Amino acid sequence: MPSCAILDDYQNVALTLADWTAVEARSIQEHIASIDDLVAAIADDEIVVIMRERTPFPAEVFARLPKLRLLITSGMRNASIDLEAARAHGVTVCGTGSFSSPPVELTWALILGLARHLVPESAAMRADGPWLTTVGTDLHGATLGLVGLGKIGSQVAKVAQAFGMDVVAWSENLTRARADEAGVRLAPSLEALLSESAFVSIHLVLSERTRGLIGAKDLAAMRSDAYLVNTSRAAIVDQPALVQALESRAIAGAGLDVFDIEPLPAGHPFRVLPNVLATPHLGYVTMTNYRTYFREAAENVTAFLSGTPLRVLT
Repeated sequence: MPSCAILDDYQNVALTLADWTAVEARSIQEHIASIDDLVAAIADDEIVVIMRERTPFPAEVFARLPKLRLLITSGMRNASIDLEAARAHGVTVCGTGSFSSPPVELTWALILGLARHLVPESAAMRADGPWLTTVGTDLHGATLGLVGLGKIGSQVAKVAQAFGMDVVAWSENLTRARADEAGVRLAPSLEALLSESAFVSIHLVLSERTRGLIGAKDLAAMRSDAYLVNTSRAAIVDQPALVQALESRAIAGAGLDVFDIEPLPAGHPFRVLPNVLATPHLGYVTMTNYRTYFREAAENVTAFLSGTPLRVLT
């Protein structure tokens, strides 16, 4: 029976959410950061399941895993997999379905948490500390700037409108017609969006064009009372510049679910800065998505072994 490794199953739930009887499946809960350690851990596995972009699969990894036949990722897009290398080494890559509502909901959890200082106020309650030390930021009437108005960004806009917020959006390819369709204003430039928004939320795909899109100059264009929220990809924002802006209070704070190194190292500024609300990349981590990921991953395994692979990426 083929062996199958399921990587980065932090919560140890993968084996309970699907039927893996077609393979000898095992769950690996700890993240494996180095390529050498990864290769050693899965060298004998013919099938590997990965969770989105937690574990990169560059050409070097495929070259060092001659037994690998099938690689499955959650979702139908994973920029950390070298698909050309997979093809060259005869590895079939398949994906799964995925729902976009969970990251929309997390985006609003971060916005609301920042606006009403929920973490420090709750921590004070638990510690029998001072009663009511902060003044919240109103959402009604405030401007939300969306950097990206795709599938997720447009859903975030709908919630903002329900709160009575003024929504402005920008991306390099965003048209006025698309903005009008979503009922939002089209910003003439990224700088204009940043300078007027009380909250800025990023909803772009990471690419060479968007990598480092928001740098020190852009952060300086934001209002000093504004918050930046990123549930997309860390590299869209210059990370050292963001740390500096937060440490100097050039912006009021940030809600972050994505980081350039994951898991985030102990003592990292994003773990300790008082004006950061950080979550461990759990945007897509809901039961509906996890059931879909692992059920369809197991289906992909069975279909591949029968010679009719499903949801093929390459």
